[in-house]
Amino acid sequence: MPHIDNDVKLDFKDVLLRPKRSTLKSRSEVDLTRSFSFRNSKQMYTGIPIIAANMDTVGTFEMAKVLSKFSLFTAVHKHYSLEQWKEFASQNPDCLEHLAASSGTGSSDFEQLEQILEAIPQMKYICLDAGNVVTGEMVEELILSGADIIKVGIGPGSVCTTRKKTGVGYPQLSAVMECADAAHGLKGHIISDGGCSSPGDVAKAFGAGADFVMLGGMLAGHSESGGELVERNGKKYKLFYGMSSDTAMKKYAGGVAEYRASEGKTVEVPFKGDVEQTIRDILGGIRSTCTYVGAAKLKELSRRTTFIRVTQQVNPAFSDLSQI
Repeated sequence: MPHIDNDVKLDFKDVLLRPKRSTLKSRSEVDLTRSFSFRNSKQMYTGIPIIAANMDTVGTFEMAKVLSKFSLFTAVHKHYSLEQWKEFASQNPDCLEHLAASSGTGSSDFEQLEQILEAIPQMKYICLDAGNVVTGEMVEELILSGADIIKVGIGPGSVCTTRKKTGVGYPQLSAVMECADAAHGLKGHIISDGGCSSPGDVAKAFGAGADFVMLGGMLAGHSESGGELVERNGKKYKLFYGMSSDTAMKKYAGGVAEYRASEGKTVEVPFKGDVEQTIRDILGGIRSTCTYVGAAKLKELSRRTTFIRVTQQVNPAFSDLSQI
């Protein structure tokens, strides 16, 4: 028989963080750097745990160059050639500690990944994209099968249509809280992947227990982003699309296979210029969050987090007007 889970499940839009007593005198005192020791590989990582998604419009070499300067991470998309990887690695060796090479699960994907790792022995991390999960039991299954960090999120992405096409999904805040609890019980880690549309959402993901937060739409539309630049009525836009969209599958697989449906859409994002200002805005917002709740370090944020349920996030009075 079908079962209905009547427990309340929440998204980022359903909560705000409750401010708490803080001894911090300035946002500049907040340390956003984290160090991790991974359960299965025994590797270490130190940096600010925000990741550019492994989409060809976001996880680009150009993005990696800028993000690595801020100690942010990039999951480089899987569609670069071996020669492109070699050229990037030789010219940007300092970036390699802050990026992962991505792979699907097909034999040709593994062959490509193996060649990249052989050619660039400094590479320490891979992003194996076998699909995301949203339940504690699947997080445990994957960690016990050898994965260090599990990507959490089905359907929350801005260009993902999985929920519409399949009816499958899970509100992201609850997914992160439940999956983080399962992962941390096994000394594993999770990535909150999708659903962030503002720096406040990134802070909520960390507050909910995410070790890393992966961003797609928030990093789209910049000079360093992939996607075609188009101009219409004097305004510039960049294409942004899901990797299961018609656009992506036509580009890389010759079209959508007969046995499946497209689960992504293509949108035009207003051109935002260099990504550096967006990064500063995100990091500044998270430092503010930590200051409000009294967390001197990002690691402390989840321990200092109390979420309150709300029916409205912001005052909508001037939401239809252009910002000055």
